[in-house]
Amino acid sequence: MPEVVFPLDSSKKFTDQEKVGHNRWHYAIPPAVTVKPGDTFRVHCREWFDGAIHNDDSAEDILNAPLTTVHTLSGPIAVEGAKPGDLLIVDIVDVGPIPQEDSGPLAGQGWGYTGIFAKENGGGFLTDQFPDAYKAIWDFTGHTATSRHVPHVSFTGIIHPGLMGTAPSKDLLARWNAREAALIATDPDRVPPLALPPEPNDAVLGSLTGDAFTAAAAEAARTAPPRENGGNQDIKNLTRGTRVFYPVFVDGANLSVGDLHFSQGDGEITFCGAIEMGGFIDLHVDIISGGMQTYGVSENAIFLPGGDVGPRYEQFLAFSGTSVTLDDEQRYLDSHLAYQRACLHAIDYLTTFGYSPEQAYLLLGAAPIEGRLSGVVDIPNSCATVYIPTSIFDFDVTPGKNGPTRIDPGQGAPHASR
Repeated sequence: MPEVVFPLDSSKKFTDQEKVGHNRWHYAIPPAVTVKPGDTFRVHCREWFDGAIHNDDSAEDILNAPLTTVHTLSGPIAVEGAKPGDLLIVDIVDVGPIPQEDSGPLAGQGWGYTGIFAKENGGGFLTDQFPDAYKAIWDFTGHTATSRHVPHVSFTGIIHPGLMGTAPSKDLLARWNAREAALIATDPDRVPPLALPPEPNDAVLGSLTGDAFTAAAAEAARTAPPRENGGNQDIKNLTRGTRVFYPVFVDGANLSVGDLHFSQGDGEITFCGAIEMGGFIDLHVDIISGGMQTYGVSENAIFLPGGDVGPRYEQFLAFSGTSVTLDDEQRYLDSHLAYQRACLHAIDYLTTFGYSPEQAYLLLGAAPIEGRLSGVVDIPNSCATVYIPTSIFDFDVTPGKNGPTRIDPGQGAPHASR
């Protein structure tokens, strides 16, 4: 096993650990540990809400999920010799749930969860159609996930980090804050908000203290969106065997990682749409000196997704959507809307077998569905598609002359009323 450079104790909160990570992006957060190019090492990760979500049949914890506390990131990890303008090579050697802890109160100890967030607390991809809070608990058996809240399905998880990235420079952080503030100003009272501004309350900034902490907390960026440094990209295929090339903006690169997922569908559509968990990730790092200029990489990461692990599905049931609203308003090549409509069509279809709309929505977030932009040039309609593997169901989910098989949906997904 590689050396554990960022250990976590499951019995302690995120802020009570031997090494304290962070939940905001800022250039001044000191490295928690330093590694060398060529090193392979292990990092422990807390689930993104630090134990606030429980293995039970209530969704009150999802309704009241403390968004100002996320994400609980492990790091920063400085890489000796990395300079602004370099590319940081990060290989995902291995990733999984909390080792040797297959039962317990923390997500990652033999179980994980998917949530539909209430519209007033973050919302989701289909928040207008699903404004309330729901939850599904998933049990792990090896690499397979099943749920008492979404029965009759099982699937192999494509385990991956939802969030990994390098620290921003002072100038890059200022750009983030300026452009996101300008967006918020266009509709400051929108629910859910258009973006999340800096929030000093509940900020965790590693070992920063005193005036340095106060100054950084006032401008540190929230970790919810993906940005130029990578960040919360939620790409389900960045699993074991993946190589990532991250731009470096500060000395040491200051790599951080967290938000581990046991499985996820493309888009993580419920917002808390993956199967969230804590666990471990083994990484190998190296540097391409001056790689940003050499390869024309200035504001993005490049990936070689892992191709030798994970499930191999051969048959899919696919649903299409176009850029027309539910009120029959035509939009011009709106691929976001088209994917929403494809997902809604899939949800409507699954309800004919007995699932509730919320169970179907949770399933699309958690299972390894594939989302695709299938047509983006044929005006006025963009076409998006969602592909559902048919073998994840224990009944025939394809259309037939005898009509849909009616399944017992079980107890259903826990619901928290607003």
